[in-house]
Amino acid sequence: MFGNYLIGLREGLEASLVVCILVAYLVKTERREALRPVWLGIAVAVALSMSFGAALEFGSQELTFEAQEALGGSLSIVSVSLVTWMVFWMRRTARHLRSELHSKLDAALAMGTGALVATAFLAVGREGLETALFVWTAVRASNDGTADPLIGVVLGLLTAVVLGWLFYRGALRINLAKFFTWTGAMLVVVAAGVLAYGFHDLQEADWLPGLHSLAFDISSTIAPDSWYGTVLKGVFNFQPDPTWLQVWMWALYLVPTLALFLRPGRVSPSTAAPTDREPEPHDTQVAPSAAGSSDRSGGTDAGDDAHGVHDGARRAGEHSVGGQG
Repeated sequence: MFGNYLIGLREGLEASLVVCILVAYLVKTERREALRPVWLGIAVAVALSMSFGAALEFGSQELTFEAQEALGGSLSIVSVSLVTWMVFWMRRTARHLRSELHSKLDAALAMGTGALVATAFLAVGREGLETALFVWTAVRASNDGTADPLIGVVLGLLTAVVLGWLFYRGALRINLAKFFTWTGAMLVVVAAGVLAYGFHDLQEADWLPGLHSLAFDISSTIAPDSWYGTVLKGVFNFQPDPTWLQVWMWALYLVPTLALFLRPGRVSPSTAAPTDREPEPHDTQVAPSAAGSSDRSGGTDAGDDAHGVHDGARRAGEHSVGGQG
């Protein structure tokens, strides 16, 4: 359940931050009339994502066993590719996310209501479709005949919604750079298990050879129905009797991907994101130690966006009669 909870939390929090940035900017700039089309675009994106997930679940049930395994294996590989791209994208561009969304909103405001709906839909819809696909493949990979994997995902999404609301209200502040770095690393581990399971599906569909060529079989030591076997399955998608292809694909994905993701990196002055506004005396500031550790660890500066959301949402209610803001 923990692995699926992590997926729901990580993916849901990204979407929540996008919503917070959009809403806080409109409130801060006193353009509340634009909130309705923005919420409409968000609602359509959420509905489309849920429909996509339902189509995957119920549509696959009508297929033969071999076709189900082929579809599941293929989509597992696709979803792992998308998630891998997402965690690296967030690591690289999160510090620009707030200014990028602000510029898109400004352009949409100039174009009209339809553009606002489309902007909100595209901003949230990408996260939603990606989440639906990865959740479906991850739940399928860790499914043990119970509702625990799905419950884990739902709890993760609900936690993300609550955290997003607390960010917006200014009641919670965490170092998002470190949060996304650590959860990104854990998500890569989960994705490695999903990828290995996907290749096993393709073997069962007879698309790939080696189904009965086992790397090891420790089912007698780690029983799949034991509590520790269930924990390993839920967190790492561990299988006590994997094929050699599964083991090789797991290792070939996990080792280089995790090494690249955790590799220290520095943002050069020429490519650093420009400040989109002058600091004000009452702005909240990132602690120097947190900012420095984020840069040294190669993590994102996503904390900048979090503080911007917190500050914008907090100052939205401080407008004076003269229109300060």
